[in-house]
Amino acid sequence: MKNQPSGPVLGTRALNRATLDRQLLLRRSPRSAEEAVAHLVGLQAQNVRPPYYALAARLDGFAPEQLSGLMANREVVRIVTLRSTVHTHTAADALALRPLVQPARTRELTAFRKGLAGVDLDRLAALARDLVEAEPRTMAGLREALREEWPDADPQSLAVAARCTLPLVQGTPRGLWGRSGQVALTTAEHWLGRPAEPAPAAEALDAAVVRYLAAFGPASVRDMQTWAGLTRLRPAFERLRPRLLTFRDETGAELFDLPDAPRPDPATPAPPRFLPEFDNLLLSHADRTRVVPPEHRGRAWRGNQAHRTLLVDGFLAGVWKLTEDALVVETFGPPGGGAVAGGAADRAAILAEGERMLAALHPGERYDIRFGTVVAPAGR
Repeated sequence: MKNQPSGPVLGTRALNRATLDRQLLLRRSPRSAEEAVAHLVGLQAQNVRPPYYALAARLDGFAPEQLSGLMANREVVRIVTLRSTVHTHTAADALALRPLVQPARTRELTAFRKGLAGVDLDRLAALARDLVEAEPRTMAGLREALREEWPDADPQSLAVAARCTLPLVQGTPRGLWGRSGQVALTTAEHWLGRPAEPAPAAEALDAAVVRYLAAFGPASVRDMQTWAGLTRLRPAFERLRPRLLTFRDETGAELFDLPDAPRPDPATPAPPRFLPEFDNLLLSHADRTRVVPPEHRGRAWRGNQAHRTLLVDGFLAGVWKLTEDALVVETFGPPGGGAVAGGAADRAAILAEGERMLAALHPGERYDIRFGTVVAPAGR
């Protein structure tokens, strides 16, 4: 019979408060934008604005120019890493994490085998590197240039192969606050002016486990695998076991944690927070109930698109959007049942947090704040 995990049980609220603390969401942090991006091991960034909203929810005195300046100076970059999605990372993490998650990028290519029949991937990578280092290329431009070499291959598959085999960053002005620009790609090494120096595999994985737990723990092996988009991470946790504490969640799953990491009292207050779409807080655990109540599962999404989300008392409680003249807050609750379960006090706290977010990211612009209620779909 398989041994059952041992260790104290951490309830949902205990896990919630520990994760919020490490995510800098229990209280605003005095860290710099660069320090926060490093501590959080990157910010999900399929769209341009989410990293700015993510930092505004977490940092004291944050202004968008702080992140834009880092990006313009090539101290942070936009690159495909964790879960094969675009993240904003520090330069050091872009060079270190991309080699770590390369196995997942390589696996992606299996879906494009038919379109890459007869293509030498090593040769493609070398040619694509020459192309994007000569000048940044859009995916369309890269596709057309590679098609000249392999006219019988599927053009989209060629461009995807280049993106999967090379560490391609999105050069500025893409990603700058208040600016626009196409996605123009070049290699991380070329953009940052230095080569990637991956540590030995075991050392790199162990370091990643420690950083993941510092930002998202306590967590299970499956949680980290969900966050990274990788498999077979159990050996790294076992190597580190003598240095870690172990707990159980309410289902009996084994959780690992750093001995000196914060684990606040479950009764610690958690102020409302406005988070962007695809915030890593909601995507980095196999079991998301530490943030998403079971009755609200799936309500932060519509199809494959994510809503901007609202936390109240540390848990998903609604969604929000910014229109031309208003911040529209739609909470999950019964028809006519008020903003959230806490009533007037929660509504006032949400209003204050909304005003703070608008002042940080949209100073000088006038927005009303309007409340509504999202009715649960039939059958819930």
